[in-house]
Amino acid sequence: MFNKIRLWKNQNNSSTLREKIEEIKKLPIPEHVAIIMDGNGRWAKKRALPRVAGHHEGMKVVRKITRLSNKLGIKTLTLYAFSTENWKRPKNEVEYIMKLPEEFLGTFLPELIEENVQVKMMGYKDKLPVHTLHAIEKAIEETKNNNGLVLNFALNYGSRAEIIDAVKQVVSDCRSGIMNENDLNEEVFSSYLMTANMMDPDLLIRTSGEIRLSNFMLWQLAYTEFWFTEVLWPDFSEEHLLEAIKTFQNRQRRFGGV
Repeated sequence: MFNKIRLWKNQNNSSTLREKIEEIKKLPIPEHVAIIMDGNGRWAKKRALPRVAGHHEGMKVVRKITRLSNKLGIKTLTLYAFSTENWKRPKNEVEYIMKLPEEFLGTFLPELIEENVQVKMMGYKDKLPVHTLHAIEKAIEETKNNNGLVLNFALNYGSRAEIIDAVKQVVSDCRSGIMNENDLNEEVFSSYLMTANMMDPDLLIRTSGEIRLSNFMLWQLAYTEFWFTEVLWPDFSEEHLLEAIKTFQNRQRRFGGV
């Protein structure tokens, strides 16, 4: 009897979710959604579990949110997975996080290929462990011909470093005659960033109640709509993503105009 009740509840929840998705799709969907996935450690601490348990649970949410984003027709989903500052964390935690791409892509890659998802990564590859980089590069290679959702991992990424490197490259190109400094504008500068050939995010989501950018896409988020929630990342559900998009759809984006 209890199994029947549980099955009915699951079917009812699925039906409600489908209805919400169809309702959301009646209005424009943000083309690029960026997420600062925060709160894994606090989620684990609340349950008297090691911090790595929170990261493992958070990985399951990535899978769930990727599926829904693809279903909604979002073109790019950028996930802040590991920052250039995160190396300061305890060694065992960092080592565990660096194993997650291998585990995640090892089980999820066939589905990503089947669902026409293209995997990309932005960040500094030189400090990543070989096994981490291999898993990412394998996924990038095997999905490079897909033209659906772009699943973009920000891994060992820091926006200030990205901007400084872009400035250095602009200066170098001007000195060598590749570019005239008078031709430099926002569009040209954007092409020197790690997000070249990507649209700027329409919507930024940050979980766990923190209200800051944490050195994430500082240039690209100039006119992005922000949505903050107290929900910890491992508890972030499809309904929360739909709620964020619904809020986005109810805002007026004027880009500095009236």
